[in-house]
Amino acid sequence: MKAIRGRKAMVTGAASGIGRAIALELAKEGAALFLLDVDAAKLEATAREARDCGVEVVTTVCDLSDASQINGAISYFRTAWGHLDILVNNAGIAYYGATHLMTDEQWRRIVSVNLIAPIQLVHMLLPTLLSAKEAHILNVCSIFGLAPWRKAAAYQTTKYGLVGLTAALRAEYSRVNLGATALCPGFVRTPLLGEGSTAYGGEPIRVPSWICTTPEHVAKKAINAIRRNQATVVITPFAQVYWRLARLCPSFADWLVGQYWRRRGKFSRLSHKRQVILPSK
Repeated sequence: MKAIRGRKAMVTGAASGIGRAIALELAKEGAALFLLDVDAAKLEATAREARDCGVEVVTTVCDLSDASQINGAISYFRTAWGHLDILVNNAGIAYYGATHLMTDEQWRRIVSVNLIAPIQLVHMLLPTLLSAKEAHILNVCSIFGLAPWRKAAAYQTTKYGLVGLTAALRAEYSRVNLGATALCPGFVRTPLLGEGSTAYGGEPIRVPSWICTTPEHVAKKAINAIRRNQATVVITPFAQVYWRLARLCPSFADWLVGQYWRRRGKFSRLSHKRQVILPSK
């Protein structure tokens, strides 16, 4: 899809982070936008900024863990537009912590938002996308949909599934002008790093800043992937290296992750001991 200007695009999770950045980048390219998110105030803020680019923007508040709300959003879309060229499945939530401490509800919600919702949207919108002269599905996955990590089993399960869905769509529809991309960033400075629910009182996921990138950088890669119909796009040098290690030498990747977490645990225990022996002031 070389020309994005004049196209119509749907973006989920458009209120913040990567979804917001992709929506604004599409607006700069001249695409009309249909934006979904559960956060009404932030969604409207994204819409206002996108309208400043001179494009049409339609919004609807939707909790993607609720299939009936997705049905309602698609009904509204068909009334408002009825035509679609680009679908961006971006919305996602995370849990960071020991898997055995997760509740059934946490598992259900993560799987519903991250995987079941994209499947439902793709299934409902495929006839519309196939009727377009040229269309594209961009699934925002993760490096952790390609390589393993600790304490993120639910998140990883959904991202591996989304990578698989993308590959299946490419295999089935690549000859009928429907492209599909699995966008797999490494760590990105978004609210997800600080708001993923955890087993430890909601502590943020802490990662070194040097291995992170920005939502804006990811958005530019997303636009390029749509233009070039790239199959899998791995973003950040860390993600590229880790992906290749996991593919070429999985046992070494396992050892490396184990060493990292053992060192983190050691430093954490040392820090805790220091806190215990320090006198209170």
